[in-house]
Amino acid sequence: MIGRTANVRDTQCIEDRSALRDSPLRPGDEPPLGSHLVTRRAFYSHHGIYSGEGRVIHYGGFALGVRRRPVEEVSLERFAHGHRIRIRHDRRCFNREEVVERAQSRLGENRYDVLRNNCEHFCAWALRDETHSRQVERLTTLPRAVYQWIEHLQNAIVWARLIRLDRVRGAGRTMACPE
Repeated sequence: MIGRTANVRDTQCIEDRSALRDSPLRPGDEPPLGSHLVTRRAFYSHHGIYSGEGRVIHYGGFALGVRRRPVEEVSLERFAHGHRIRIRHDRRCFNREEVVERAQSRLGENRYDVLRNNCEHFCAWALRDETHSRQVERLTTLPRAVYQWIEHLQNAIVWARLIRLDRVRGAGRTMACPE
């Protein structure tokens, strides 16, 4: 994993009661410190960690344009970029202040990688010291599922041809060898 893990400790992870469900952030409301924030975009979701006082730490990546951006702290408005913000209630292994400290420790890092080090990976690392992105998993399982379906179809065609060939040969033997 790209990132720092020096302040990892053995601890019980905190399971949020509404695990893996998102709740909308109403205009004017402030999310709890260390919250995992998500905004839907056209073809993906963008993720960040709420650091307090209307600020979000996120991997800028390509969220605001074609130029790759580092881990940065921006306003809630800039993070949302005109989209609704949701709070993701998922598991975390650090208290809220530690989550923010972990996110802050990577400010300025500029090693964004869509498949291995994106904004969702960054949040999973800050919350749980994991390298995880559900978006990437969905993206990579689709081609694998399509490939497996094609492989099964190909095997079915081969078996159907073998069975047909066996029947043709069997029928030919019957005709060639009268009783």
